[in-house]
Amino acid sequence: MRYTGKIYRPPSEAYSFILQATLGCSWNHCTYCDMYHDKEFRVRQLDQVLEDIQLASKQLGSATSKVFVADGDSLVMGLEHWIPILEACRAAFPALRQVSAYATARNILDKTPEELSRLRESGLSMLYIGPESGDEQTLQRIAKGASFQDHVEAARKAHAAGIRLSVIFLLGAGGTERSREHASASAALATAMDPEYLAALTLTVIPGTPIHRLQSSNRFVLPDVHGLLEELRIFVAEASPTDAVFRTNHASNYVPIKGRLPRDRQRMLAVLDAALQGRIPLRPEWSRGL
Repeated sequence: MRYTGKIYRPPSEAYSFILQATLGCSWNHCTYCDMYHDKEFRVRQLDQVLEDIQLASKQLGSATSKVFVADGDSLVMGLEHWIPILEACRAAFPALRQVSAYATARNILDKTPEELSRLRESGLSMLYIGPESGDEQTLQRIAKGASFQDHVEAARKAHAAGIRLSVIFLLGAGGTERSREHASASAALATAMDPEYLAALTLTVIPGTPIHRLQSSNRFVLPDVHGLLEELRIFVAEASPTDAVFRTNHASNYVPIKGRLPRDRQRMLAVLDAALQGRIPLRPEWSRGL
């Protein structure tokens, strides 16, 4: 398979075939992110993408049950690219059971209900979307390009088309200034978006990003470990989707927990309380990463 630059995928796609259909991110303004700054966004030539699918079919064949379509927000592609890609994946991988991609709220809102339904019928089954926060001030500071209500409407449209959602929030994104508001509003947005999967990551301030420049001039202060755990506790205590698998198993987090919200809320809160009280060990700094 041919890849350009670094490739990023969700933890749950570790054993998926990664198909690079776009390069970079069409938005690429988020103040905390440097993942796609080495690439100028473009949609790859369709014939090249289809060739990669055929090459993967020969190398992986029946072993492939999941395909993740990269890069940063490949849902931005038009159906003239998506439909041939989905049809080729179905033909190439007999055991295929999931095709997924990163998306933004704007990507979803820019597509009609009919387009989303056609994508689902053709095999696109799940989208990963990262509001990072539900707090409007934080959303503006991190330049997500979409509001609380935009994310709610995007989730409604995706679900109406039968597409499952995995939604990601970012502990620390509000800084110490908006820590509690960020955590509580994020829980409210998780409830309103009602995804099938839900995750929390912890902000790592990367040198060279706009948020790093704010930090360097003391205009942004990342909460300490205790503050980050308090944010996670607020989120777990207040988020009430219908029935979402919830995980903090990403390497950026200090405490890995997993369960279902709201069913396993009390068990997960007990783990977080033990961590806050120093009764269980935290992930050491040397083992944390993006």
